[in-house]
Amino acid sequence: MQVQLNKDSNIRIDEDIVRRLEGDLESALERFGDRITRVEVHLGDENAAKSGVDDKRCSLEARVAGQQPIAVTHHAGSVKEAFDGAVGRLQKLLDSRIGRSGNHKGGPSIRHMPVDDSAL
Repeated sequence: MQVQLNKDSNIRIDEDIVRRLEGDLESALERFGDRITRVEVHLGDENAAKSGVDDKRCSLEARVAGQQPIAVTHHAGSVKEAFDGAVGRLQKLLDSRIGRSGNHKGGPSIRHMPVDDSAL
């Protein structure tokens, strides 16, 4: 999985924090394996130099193989809180979209099971 981090000019983070965020994201999404090809992270400050409640924004866009991109956004008072909230939302959405692809109503699908003709 490739991670691409973008930030606006009002967000100041050093390379150590960038690596930590990328590592947190990769570990949070590792259970989806090779299904996710790329995740784009967009960090922004809605109010620029002014301080405010929930003015930091993190948007995540996951590219899933064979599907349309999945995007989530979370606002919070700090970049880390916005990032953590967006990662949580993305995990839930991916669980919903990818996690159910082989299951029907919480159980495994029987559509691909072999048919036993002797029982008929």
